[in-house]
Amino acid sequence: MSVLSYPFMQYALAAAIITGLSAPAVGTFIVQRRLALLGDGLGHVALTGVALGMLTGVAPLTTAIIVAVAGAILLEVLRSVGRTSGDLALAMLFYGGIAGGVLLANLADESAAALNQYLFGSIITMSPTDLTIVAVLGIVVVATTIALRPQLFALCQDEAQARVMGIPVRLYGMLIAVLAAVTITVAMRTVGLLLVSALMVVPVAAAQQVTRSFRSTHLAAMAIGLFAAVAGLLVSYQIDTQPGPTIVVIALGVFVVTALVHALSHIRTRQEAPRG
Repeated sequence: MSVLSYPFMQYALAAAIITGLSAPAVGTFIVQRRLALLGDGLGHVALTGVALGMLTGVAPLTTAIIVAVAGAILLEVLRSVGRTSGDLALAMLFYGGIAGGVLLANLADESAAALNQYLFGSIITMSPTDLTIVAVLGIVVVATTIALRPQLFALCQDEAQARVMGIPVRLYGMLIAVLAAVTITVAMRTVGLLLVSALMVVPVAAAQQVTRSFRSTHLAAMAIGLFAAVAGLLVSYQIDTQPGPTIVVIALGVFVVTALVHALSHIRTRQEAPRG
């Protein structure tokens, strides 16, 4: 653990902890709402924000947040007000984000390679300023999802029933999309924009294998995300790999283990059923 004596690893570890908690925290609601690919769509929109920062000389993290939030609001408006279906709206954001990112990077006289640290993550280059922004946004995401968990769950479970209960469906739907956009910008330096959706979805899928209630799934997904992020960072340093892909592979490994546990439990239950 002597590696943690280096400041850059301390910053990276703090960012990993925040990302590991915040990504599954909002990802649980995204999965429940059957919008698992939302992270991919907004991730590519955030890429346009990064390139816009390069073009204007503004910190890319700041412009990525602004553009991603704007994209999230636009997506929810198209999905809930317009005649565009959710998957079609996501597809337009997906392709438009990539095209806009590469185009603006070219206008800024930057090659596509300049976007790599945002596409695949660069957690060990986290600066104190970046970490401060990530920490504040991550805390807001986690606190909001926990405080509003009953209302957001009702919305994700059944919009019609939530509307009958007096829940402002459109407002909370917009909130989930905005929280997802903020989470993506929080995680882009950790796992990268191409893999951030995996950290939002895979821990949730793993938690669903071994939990029975939404609350336990939410908390278990955050615990799995935290483990994957911290373990992936430390393992990547030891074996000299990129932290982002390593974190995702560990999360996938946890999913495989929990899926096996669920399958074995199901088989045992079926075998014991006749005896009862």
